[in-house]
Amino acid sequence: MIQTQTKLEDQLIKIHREAEEKEAQRKAEKAGLSYLNLTTAPVQVDALKLVGEEEARRLLAAPFQLKDKNLALAAADPANAKIQTLVKKLTEQGLNVKLFAASAGSLNHVWSFYKYLPPPSEEITGKVSIEEKRLTELFQKLINLEKVKKEILSFDFKKSPTGQILEVVLAGALNNRASDIHFEAEEKGTRLRYRIDGALHDVLTNLPNDIYKSIVSRTKLLSNLKLNVQDAPQDGRFTIRLDNKDIELRVSTIPSEFGETIVMRVLDPAAIRITLPQLGLRQDDLEIIKNQLNQPNGMALNTGPTGSGKTTTLYAFLLSKLSTEIKIITIEDPIEYHIEGLEQTQVDAEAGYDFAGGLRSIMRQDPDVILVGEVRDKETADIAIQAALTGHLVFSTVHANSASGAIPRLLDLGVKAASIGPALNLIIAQRLVRKLCEHCKVVEKPAPELQNKIKKFLTSLPKRVDRKDYENVQLFKPKGCAKCVGLGYKGRIAIFELLEVDDEMEALISPEVGESVILKQAFKKGMVTMQQDGVLKTISGITTFDEVEEVTGPLKW
Repeated sequence: MIQTQTKLEDQLIKIHREAEEKEAQRKAEKAGLSYLNLTTAPVQVDALKLVGEEEARRLLAAPFQLKDKNLALAAADPANAKIQTLVKKLTEQGLNVKLFAASAGSLNHVWSFYKYLPPPSEEITGKVSIEEKRLTELFQKLINLEKVKKEILSFDFKKSPTGQILEVVLAGALNNRASDIHFEAEEKGTRLRYRIDGALHDVLTNLPNDIYKSIVSRTKLLSNLKLNVQDAPQDGRFTIRLDNKDIELRVSTIPSEFGETIVMRVLDPAAIRITLPQLGLRQDDLEIIKNQLNQPNGMALNTGPTGSGKTTTLYAFLLSKLSTEIKIITIEDPIEYHIEGLEQTQVDAEAGYDFAGGLRSIMRQDPDVILVGEVRDKETADIAIQAALTGHLVFSTVHANSASGAIPRLLDLGVKAASIGPALNLIIAQRLVRKLCEHCKVVEKPAPELQNKIKKFLTSLPKRVDRKDYENVQLFKPKGCAKCVGLGYKGRIAIFELLEVDDEMEALISPEVGESVILKQAFKKGMVTMQQDGVLKTISGITTFDEVEEVTGPLKW
């Protein structure tokens, strides 16, 4: 009986809502305006801020979208004089107001998002300010992942402000060197994970879903994303304002089976401001890089998968070239780190500003050095190569698994073989491996068989590698301590392979010549592979064979 009554009530509510929407449509037609059902329209936080909740409810109106200076405003009675007064006030603020007719029930849906807005005295979008005293207190507490978990679970989820919980999540990530924060909605709760030195670690596996929904809303507010869009991916960013620097977080949300999944990429400007020696290059490789950077023109390509440190390496190149005497322009997708002294531009698909079009515009700005975020099509490749041939130093990336694979990749894109050789100076391939924690790594004596393999390996290296640097072989294994959050590893370092394009290599480049032929020539000229570089870093006590195998495959002695 109760179930039947509930169904009847639901049916009556549905009939009432349909009648309400039809009435709103009638009013729209009468006023010559567009009708809109706001329950299906995306709502933007910046629009909500323009009219306070009290005024919106009193006038039966709701601002719901804002793009540039164009504001979409809905009202139950658009012809009302008070609505016209509101439109005039907003217009005087420099806004172009488009009025829509909507039902009271649909307006109520928009008003429900006001509860997520913090008090007017607080910044709503863009920045999170953590007081120095509070940050110091959190850093002292959140020394490892277990402490972060304990601190989050200490909150009374029914009473604690969502902002405070998010504050702990962010501070915990910063204090434990996380590069990414993952919120993953699951059936019985939400999983929180940090990516530290490339590996994901669980912090919490059962964050209540109702709390997580509030965190999603708060994150969307900060990132200026649409609050009620839950069935489509969105991208945004916000800043954590610390006393001595700002740290940006790039936010991505996607729909999943049990709710939205959020990933925040932590973009610490300190991570990108590293010098060439800090990249982890061997001395012989460093000399090759310095020689390339001293060239007046030509192209250097960096290859590797997402997260292999290509951006860090290329920014180190740019910073080494930074000078008041030269002009450096970048085109990126997106701009991850803002560097003073560089002219940085960002791809904008909606505006028709892609890599090819952007690069073409950059060429008219008289640059000396150009960074192209990625060569992903023939047009971009052709323009970049033309820039390298006409007096510009060009840095970019291309998808390939190795340095020798970059040339066939360019040929696959349709670039003329005759243009590649003269333009291309250097190809770099790289991966990241975890560094052993200096505070707790343990000496590991190699077995006799391994010692023999290492000796043969060293004798097989090209002459440019100074074997004196590796006379005292030192192997270590991870242990774990408070300094490395119990992981045994702390930080990461790149392993490289560098392929120089000289006259002999240039003569080889043609559509008929495959990667194996190019690789053979590279070995002939003394190239050291990423795996070999990883082995050298292992016998120097920096990393482990396991780490090298993880990113380069089984060791080939």
